[in-house]
Amino acid sequence: MSEYREVNRASWDERASSDAASPEFAFARFAEDPSFLSYVVRYDLPRLGEIRDLEGVHLQCHIGTDTVSLARLGARMTGLDFSSASLDQARRLATVANVEATFVLSDVYGAAAVLGRGCFDLVYTGVGALCWLPDINRWAQVVADLLRPGGRLFLREGHPVLWTLSASRPDGLLVLERPYFEREQPNAVTHEWNHGLGEIVTAVLNAGMELTMLEEHDSAPWEALPGQMEDVGGGEWRLSDRPGRLPHTYTLQGRRPPHQDS
Repeated sequence: MSEYREVNRASWDERASSDAASPEFAFARFAEDPSFLSYVVRYDLPRLGEIRDLEGVHLQCHIGTDTVSLARLGARMTGLDFSSASLDQARRLATVANVEATFVLSDVYGAAAVLGRGCFDLVYTGVGALCWLPDINRWAQVVADLLRPGGRLFLREGHPVLWTLSASRPDGLLVLERPYFEREQPNAVTHEWNHGLGEIVTAVLNAGMELTMLEEHDSAPWEALPGQMEDVGGGEWRLSDRPGRLPHTYTLQGRRPPHQDS
């Protein structure tokens, strides 16, 4: 199973520079506009609340657009990723955006050992992260280990139903072709795993956290089904035909109980 890290790391190393150059990630906007935030963070501002002066860590931060955005909102942010090429781009973004942020090289499962246990008020995970992890229970325990008592998890992610769909059907039908539930064997050329919504919630609860919010959305911050979606503004895409048929993404928040022992 350990070979998945090397296969996936090579993929993320390869795409880091092209992602940084892509208009989707808007490096130029960060440099030009001190108030600019990533579309993912901007979408969830009503749910995120006040984070000024919080110690935050962004797990699987990739090239740092969400990390820098959270820092612009006043949090003291650390971004963690296992791709050194991605972190090079994240540090470059922080420099051109004139934002202070720390970036640390580590596999997500090693985050608590590298960063310390109980050191953070906020653990943030963005869209497209969990599918690269084989064990959602182990991930949830890492989150709980990182949080101080009273600290919270904030997660926006692609809905597990979305991950099951065929992305390119000429007939336009929504067909579930890939596993919904976590399986030992991964999917695709790179190694990816789906995790059902119940499995994710249960993992959070089993790690000793309280679930404080779960909201499903009918849009996603990328064209997940090319040719079947429309741009609805704000960086969001929605199924063109009867979008109410499909949960596109979800936002989940959890909290480590204030008086929980380490």
